[in-house]
Amino acid sequence: MSRALVVFESMFGNTRLIANAVADGMRSSIPVDLMGVDHAPTEIPPDVVLVVVGGPTHAFGMSRPKTREDAMRQKGDGARLPGDGMREWLASIAGGIRPPAAAFDTRIDKPRVPGSAARAAEKRLRKLGFPSAARAESFYVSGTPGPLVEGELARARRWGETLGAEVLNNRGRATVR
Repeated sequence: MSRALVVFESMFGNTRLIANAVADGMRSSIPVDLMGVDHAPTEIPPDVVLVVVGGPTHAFGMSRPKTREDAMRQKGDGARLPGDGMREWLASIAGGIRPPAAAFDTRIDKPRVPGSAARAAEKRLRKLGFPSAARAESFYVSGTPGPLVEGELARARRWGETLGAEVLNNRGRATVR
């Protein structure tokens, strides 16, 4: 049975909430495995027909060890430094199949900060041979720790519904953007 894989990185919990909403939306069309980057496979399983990746925008793109360290310092409360992020997971992907893929990020709404982890991930996915399933999508938080801007969870669910419907209609072919 075909399924989708949603892989996310989250520091403050906002990207996790968006990933859950995207996966919920997709589930109306296709089974979905949702997992953090620390549990994601380095080889895409053969029954996966769509890969969706998401992470927070840090320093104009995908997080790095130093930006994750800075985020944990901002979070405080003895937060433990996460391991690898989306950047490292994408770099670790081995051979195997390359189904269509899409990327999303969370980023600060006000003031709008330039750069996008989703666009950087989308570019990296293309270089790895993954056809594009959709344009990179950004979801907004009101400040570094959040919360999400009102309406973003519903928008993420709708985006997931659209992705799921497209993969159901195309069954593994790259979609037209």
